[in-house]
Amino acid sequence: MVFSSIVFILYFLPVLLITYYLVGKSLKNAVLLVFSIVFYSWGAPLFIFVILATTLLDFYLVRWMYSIGNDLKRKLALTLSVSVNLGLLFYFKYSNFFIENVNEVLGVFGFKGIRWTELVLPIGISFYTFETLTYVVDVYRRVHKPLKNFWDYQLYIILFPKLIAGPIIRYHEIADQIGDRSKNENADYRLTGFIRFIIGLSKKVLIANTLGAQADAVFALNYNEIPAFTAWLGILAYTFQIYFDFSGYSDMALGLGKMLGFKFPENFNNPYTSGSITEFWRRWHITLGNWMRNYLYIPLGGNRVPSKKRLYFNLWFVFLASGLWHGASWSFVVWGAFHGFFLVLERLGLEKIQRKIGRFPSVALTFFIVVVGWVFFRIEKIGDALLFLKSMFGFNQFESQFHIEVEVLVTLVFAVLFSFFTLSNAGQKIQNAIYADRQSTRIYLAYAPLMIILLMLSIASITASGFNPFIYFRF
Repeated sequence: MVFSSIVFILYFLPVLLITYYLVGKSLKNAVLLVFSIVFYSWGAPLFIFVILATTLLDFYLVRWMYSIGNDLKRKLALTLSVSVNLGLLFYFKYSNFFIENVNEVLGVFGFKGIRWTELVLPIGISFYTFETLTYVVDVYRRVHKPLKNFWDYQLYIILFPKLIAGPIIRYHEIADQIGDRSKNENADYRLTGFIRFIIGLSKKVLIANTLGAQADAVFALNYNEIPAFTAWLGILAYTFQIYFDFSGYSDMALGLGKMLGFKFPENFNNPYTSGSITEFWRRWHITLGNWMRNYLYIPLGGNRVPSKKRLYFNLWFVFLASGLWHGASWSFVVWGAFHGFFLVLERLGLEKIQRKIGRFPSVALTFFIVVVGWVFFRIEKIGDALLFLKSMFGFNQFESQFHIEVEVLVTLVFAVLFSFFTLSNAGQKIQNAIYADRQSTRIYLAYAPLMIILLMLSIASITASGFNPFIYFRF
């Protein structure tokens, strides 16, 4: 089940909210847990048992780890928990990729390949695994105590607004809210949450889906014969599709959380307005960046290393891991290495040049780099990605027979506008006002007709079109 589906919008969500608001405080977590299990089971009825079993194991293993004073036993408990969770992630997400590469190597030497039944990737396993690891590692580090109530831990892991695609939330960020959300359960939170949900739904359905269909049409062409204009149209459509798709889903998650009394951390902050790749990763998928920094970059030594070479290695390694986290494909590894290369380059002097040339040229340069990187993210085979790049920069003389709908061009204009309007102070103030936790009655009344129109347009678009993908489901 996805947020941008008729089943969720017209059936699941209304039933959940009515039930949640009617029951007493003591039953609210139980209601959320039951509905979260139903939500995930809708798309992955078998894997829900794997989640329930591993959370049970982790809960008691972490409690035991926290209670013992022997450092060796604590490390063994930590290693066991991390191994189980990463083992499941590797088995479901990377075993197909591993076997494929082993078989290619065996084929080179004339050996038969390993027979293997390809596995289906469970929805949201990367997000669920990372949240489990944050809980285990933070308890080991004594950042917080382990939970006493198993059902509270179960709810933290399986809470449906953030289960499928984040944001990736560390337990201490919502620990108090799981126990008591009374201060956030008010009309302002529910109304601003509803507004945030509708904005996210509109970004996903009205912008991302329209541009996604255009991108798919371009990437279905023969890469050897794509005119440069068509290639750029395709990658720009994908550039804005992935942003409005994922940021829209994050908006919906944050909005749903607010309607239920939760305050989740922000996951996007206008990343295409970044003046460097370093800044881009402070604004894009913020919770993943924070996770990588706290659980990989800092343990490797972070910035506090004896040499520049080690610093550059740490940066590159983290982004290679980030690329592989996104998908079991060498193209994702190349995408991560591509970003890691520019992060290192900025520390070697590019960042000084970016500051000298001014804000707008540096934003344009960064956006150009990000767009080129998305080619490897979008195209699974590296050879095909290089062919597409050749078409982008080769200025092929093939006559374009590609028809562009007016709807696509208009949507692309709006995508550019909404992606960059916070470059101005006025645009930033408007966004801050729209996303505020509290509004006046006059503002709510002004928003009401617009939100209803956007909701109706989104429902009409979902109903009329069978095209409603979500890119990050495969991660």
